[in-house]
Amino acid sequence: MQTLDNPSNLENGEILVEDDRTGLSVETLRRAMADNLRYIQGRFPGSASKHDLYMALAYTVRDRLLQRWLATQETYLKRDVRVVCYLSAEFLVGPHCGNNLINLGIYDQVKQAVEASGLNLQELLDQEEEPGLGNGGLGRLAACFMDSLSSLEVPAIGYGIRYEYGIFDQEIRDGWQVEITDKWLRYGNPWEIARPENTVEIKFGGHTQAYYDQHNRYCVRWVPDKVVMGVPYDTPILGYRVNTANTMRLWRAEAPESFDFAAFNKGDYYGAVATKVVSENITKVLYPNDEQIQGKELRLEQQYFFVSCSLQDIIRVHLRTGNPLETLHEKFAIQLNDTHPSIAVAELMRLLVDEHKLDWDQAWTITQNTLSYTNHTLLPEALEKWSLDLFSNLLPRHLEIIYEINARFLNQVRIKFPNDLDRLRRMSIIDEADGRYVRMAHLACVGSHHINGVAELHSELLKKTTLHDFYEMFPEKFTNVTNGVTPRRWIVMNNPRLTQLITQRIGDHWITHLEDLRQLEGFVEDASFRQEWRQIKRQIKEDLTAKILQRTGIRVNPDTLFDIQVKRIHEYKRQHLNVLHIVTLYNRIKQNPDVDIQPRTFIFGGKAAPGYFMAKLIIKLINSVGEVVNSDPDVRDRLKVVFLPDYNVTNGQNVYPAADLSEQISTAGMEASGTGNMKFSMNGALTIGTLDGANIEIRQEVGAENFFLFGLTAEEVLNLKASGYRPWEYYESNSELKGAIDLISSGHFSRGDVNLFKPFVDVLMQRDPFLLFADYQSYIDCQARVSAAYRDWDHWTRMSILNSARMGKFSSDRSIRDYCRDIWHAEPVKVELSEYDQASAVLTIQ
Repeated sequence: MQTLDNPSNLENGEILVEDDRTGLSVETLRRAMADNLRYIQGRFPGSASKHDLYMALAYTVRDRLLQRWLATQETYLKRDVRVVCYLSAEFLVGPHCGNNLINLGIYDQVKQAVEASGLNLQELLDQEEEPGLGNGGLGRLAACFMDSLSSLEVPAIGYGIRYEYGIFDQEIRDGWQVEITDKWLRYGNPWEIARPENTVEIKFGGHTQAYYDQHNRYCVRWVPDKVVMGVPYDTPILGYRVNTANTMRLWRAEAPESFDFAAFNKGDYYGAVATKVVSENITKVLYPNDEQIQGKELRLEQQYFFVSCSLQDIIRVHLRTGNPLETLHEKFAIQLNDTHPSIAVAELMRLLVDEHKLDWDQAWTITQNTLSYTNHTLLPEALEKWSLDLFSNLLPRHLEIIYEINARFLNQVRIKFPNDLDRLRRMSIIDEADGRYVRMAHLACVGSHHINGVAELHSELLKKTTLHDFYEMFPEKFTNVTNGVTPRRWIVMNNPRLTQLITQRIGDHWITHLEDLRQLEGFVEDASFRQEWRQIKRQIKEDLTAKILQRTGIRVNPDTLFDIQVKRIHEYKRQHLNVLHIVTLYNRIKQNPDVDIQPRTFIFGGKAAPGYFMAKLIIKLINSVGEVVNSDPDVRDRLKVVFLPDYNVTNGQNVYPAADLSEQISTAGMEASGTGNMKFSMNGALTIGTLDGANIEIRQEVGAENFFLFGLTAEEVLNLKASGYRPWEYYESNSELKGAIDLISSGHFSRGDVNLFKPFVDVLMQRDPFLLFADYQSYIDCQARVSAAYRDWDHWTRMSILNSARMGKFSSDRSIRDYCRDIWHAEPVKVELSEYDQASAVLTIQ
């Protein structure tokens, strides 16, 4: 307890008293940090490491979170609210501490308290291990949605997996990606609280037994051959400047018995812990390499594990509040984030029918009215399917349930579309071709009340192509919710200079109402504002320049155009098209060293899946081209190529604000939405991109004149492929394209090794599945327009301001409002904090 006797704290002659765990004054924060260092970390200042000091800070901040988190839970329990449950295999939340300081509104107070204690806040924040609980956009979207759900005061729980080892740390050795184990939990995680009392049991394998109960009702009992325990770990996710702190509940797998004394006493020392090892493998690592059957089995185990844990938890909470199971869909809205959690359809049916003895029709009504499904991809190979052999061995009861769902569903299809056998084959949940598979996207479509895409084009293409049959069957299910990102992390936290400038001009209401940024349009013609905007961008580029030197040893010039492409490495995202542009510019310099070229720094970042050879080869190509270009005296530093290793949320916070040009160059019709495009534009970068994903809507919002458009449309892509695409014809007819490909083939970028990049060249020459050659000239021409525009700095600054000003639509707050209105039918619930008083601070059990 801290007594505040500063006269400014006097109210009506009374002295205010702050609790050390919840008070927000600088004095109280310093005292709390000292207490946590001693009594949580067990250190005195002279023996404390920098990490100990970070942990003391983290626990100090967490105490203030817990006050709001407990008030949130108490409010929800008393009000019997409708809760959104967001099921996602990934939650790429990023570092917690700085974000919580911003959302609590105490960043400045904590900075003062830390500095008054002789410490540097940024150095402490840098100690935090980033939770590697996601691979890319899917997990980051889930994290943005959790931030917005809390900021909008919508009751919610995010359910996922507590991976012991997250997405790998990436090192670059000799230009190649090397995967290093991500030991994010090695020093503990101060933001989570284990809840072993809510452990649930998860079954795998075995067989089923049919029987009739005392009411002569047909029942099925699942007799598993393996049981795993799911232990929940809870993390509070605080909203911005509100008291709502929702829960992210992640599940860890444990063995029912972690040590077998009988085996140990017989001398079987490995056998004594074998069950523990096998069980805990389920949540050991994010996305195991699933090229082998063991990897596929583990992937399915992971998905079922966290879905079953979550559904059992939801039912437990529902019943604990005294609600009948028949009203589950009235109290919970469960969103399936992509196909990974789609086994929820069969599992919820199993729980309702087998465990809670509801009849089939009633259970199906509850299931369909509870679940909704977000599709994130148009790529057929990304729509998960599992072989029947694997599925039946791992989840025998679920396969029986899926057969029954499928039989009833196909009867509906027959009635609506009689005598259409081909349609039945296409829509069946069971794929009868090529070995027989369970189609998980089909299961999700059948078992959900809504199906949404994540950008207007993506949703239209879902209806026209990937899920066309389901759209014709259930047109009322389909809707669009364009993705968004949270401005709290992606502007306020990662760009404090720009945040300060904007807030000075229009106030801070924009942080929760991003559409207010439109007010910046009134300053576009203000020369002093443009100068400040440009100075801020220059300072941020200087910061990134220093980080690039520190991490890669490459010196870059902050006055060059920063041309940035950071995202997961994949052929459809076309990092290699970007490389072809670099090689083209390099060829021009070699042909004429005095050619007039706008100086550029090309910055790449992103991870390739460990088993994805072509993506890893693209990383090698980027680094190999950079090695040559960066050291060639003819280039004279007009071009620099940088690959930033280990791209993650933390590194993204440094990169997005520094970009002049954002590369969003996927093949049209391939990217569902993209969210990196939004983060770049919010921070004033201009976009070069195709009409793909959310690029279309960004271009509509910012204005065609402030967007660099190139390439085929999605319809033109389909037409070109249908007419017989011949990439070598583009190669033969375009001298600069031929020159770029030939230089790569010659071994110029591979120290004379003509075979190193042969697989890369062969794919482009023979198939070019993502149409690099077809879009090449349009891309090169568009990049020339970029260079010309950048030379007029003042005009470029105008376009930069307008990009930021017109990004209001792309806040995740808007996305969540759309979900709440159109899909979840969820309402905000206000959470109030009780004033601290000493009388109520003592423990009293009613």
